[in-house]
Amino acid sequence: MTARYKAEDLQQFTASLFTGAGLAPERAAVLAEVFLEADLMGFSTHGLNRVPHNLRWLQGGESRVDGEPQVLADRGALFNWDAGFLPGPWVVRLALDQALARVAEHGVVTATLRRSQHIACLAAYLPRIVEAGYAVLMTCSTPAENTVSAFGGIDPLFSANPIAFAAPGEDCPLLFDISMSITAGGYVARAQREGKRLPEPCLKNRAGEITDDPAALGEGGSIMPIGGAAHGYKGAALSVFTEVLSMALGGYGRADAAARNDGEANSVFLQVIDPGAFTTPENFRRQLGALQSLCEQSAVPAGQPPARFPGRRAWELRQQQLAQGVDLYPGIMADLAPWAEQFAIPLPLALQAEGGL
Repeated sequence: MTARYKAEDLQQFTASLFTGAGLAPERAAVLAEVFLEADLMGFSTHGLNRVPHNLRWLQGGESRVDGEPQVLADRGALFNWDAGFLPGPWVVRLALDQALARVAEHGVVTATLRRSQHIACLAAYLPRIVEAGYAVLMTCSTPAENTVSAFGGIDPLFSANPIAFAAPGEDCPLLFDISMSITAGGYVARAQREGKRLPEPCLKNRAGEITDDPAALGEGGSIMPIGGAAHGYKGAALSVFTEVLSMALGGYGRADAAARNDGEANSVFLQVIDPGAFTTPENFRRQLGALQSLCEQSAVPAGQPPARFPGRRAWELRQQQLAQGVDLYPGIMADLAPWAEQFAIPLPLALQAEGGL
């Protein structure tokens, strides 16, 4: 059985680690909140699992400890920033806050960011937007990363390029965060680290053979786009689409030689939408509720659970873990322990197995 921790204890602990690495407390708090939010919803490869990477980047100079993004364009309803390798979760939250401040006036606010240090899990940014009554669309790409092949090809060309969306509903929001590849690089790395095969053949090795061996990716192979060997033309088209939104609109990406040295820094597209600018918020939620009912009331094979509505499982898990404690993926706390020792920060205490809170 894995250990559970109070969400507030994990957040305070994580914020203290980032403060120890040199971030101002208010910025450290934002990073801690974003990483924890991913674990709350079950996105365990991009939650606290990513904290050690970010601490190394801060100490090594790959992430800037202070400074502000450079404004490249600003027309009210849209803006474009160069983040200059500021910590990704902090600069993305800053951009979303700016969009939230403007959306009541403009109805829709769109932004692009370049050279934002790795922004972690897109889903982690969505709850506070829908809780404010707005919809949000996000995607990101990594100009220096080549892991996903084009349809029919072998060469790794694209990054995983997740796309995320959330909108307020009746009893739960519509919410999803999906990569444009069959699996994300984080799951491939985790399987290789644990000496496991992937759950299904997701990769091509350098000879073009389809495989479930995670080692193939590091040996010149690639992850297949969504749709795989038969229908991957769909995922490959979406890979290009997301890179157009996040890189081409921002004016920086695959065409720039400098971008090849940007490590895990991301290019980001985000859009905050006010449903009340198009119809009444109540009518919007009513329509979304009807879509939810269509999914969850559809027929399923005997003995099977209801059809899934995107977001319900993550939203309910989030509520459960806020109330009962966060079930961290095995190994995460062990990876954080050396950093806690370095900064003389006590580890959070695990909850008791019975009657934890």
